Amino acid sequence: MIRSRSVVLSVFGLLLASCGSSSWVHPTKPSDEYLTDYNLCQDAIYKDPKLQQGNRMLFQQALDRCIAKKGWVLRDSQE
Repeated sequence: MIRSRSVVLSVFGLLLASCGSSSWVHPTKPSDEYLTDYNLCQDAIYKDPKLQQGNRMLFQQALDRCIAKKGWVLRDSQE
């Protein structure tokens, strides 16, 4: 009984978390320049031999760091 309750609560928590959305914003650039910076970061990461192992999580973390270095900030859409 306790196990099924924790599973239900976990699923409910995941559903609530998936309802929120985030977007990358930049203090000085228009939002349409995000794709340009994203593609530049993606190309740079594809050339990094350490990230060519196929680990999607490491790739995504490196991509997020690169975009953040270009000044983009991940914000909740509700703000």
